[in-house]
Amino acid sequence: MSAPFQVSANSRDEAPQFVLPLVVRIEKAAPPDRTDALETAARAVLTLLSDPRAHGDGEWARAVRDWEDARIRKVVRRARGAEWRRAEGLPGITLTGKAAEVRVFPPVPLDGWPKDLAKLQVSGTELEDPEPPVGADRSEPVLWLNPELEMSAGKAMAQAGHGAQLAWWALSEEEREAWRDAGFPLAVRTADPAEWRELTGGGLPLVRDAGFTEIAPGSCTVVADHPALH
Repeated sequence: MSAPFQVSANSRDEAPQFVLPLVVRIEKAAPPDRTDALETAARAVLTLLSDPRAHGDGEWARAVRDWEDARIRKVVRRARGAEWRRAEGLPGITLTGKAAEVRVFPPVPLDGWPKDLAKLQVSGTELEDPEPPVGADRSEPVLWLNPELEMSAGKAMAQAGHGAQLAWWALSEEEREAWRDAGFPLAVRTADPAEWRELTGGGLPLVRDAGFTEIAPGSCTVVADHPALH
């Protein structure tokens, strides 16, 4: 199978293109912290991938298969108030972090978004952390962000979702079940610049961006560091 995040053209480009929509709730008076939103998005992707509706004869299974046969695209949009309530009315799964709320939906055609999602804005996800996040517990999975890249929170949420998905694919069925049963614990952190080369050269799953938005094609955005992969 050709790589889903490979930059150069491959057979995946010939398949109909699908996208996994994620919507983050950003109310003006109480936006979520950036790291909380990134971690919640990653857990939302894992929750959808492990949902029975995404497998076998499940109602989302065909859409997920079509999506995985093409480029693995994810797009994050923001919603508030009535927009969020309309988004919650569509088939999907809402994940809640410490305060962040992210809803993930089954994949849709690249040019066939549901109306209530298509009208939502991609921009406006400039979230911040009031305080630097505490150090990651390395006994649990960590999605390491490239310290040399600047990304909007929406872009980084999609990249964290990619990293979580690659970790999921790299695990055995038993390891997946253990992660799911534990509630998909994970952390998203920006790597120390001095450690980044070691992380990218350690054989762990790497996300390389196709360069559609914000950053250059081929940029390594995330290293998915799951303890079971060592």
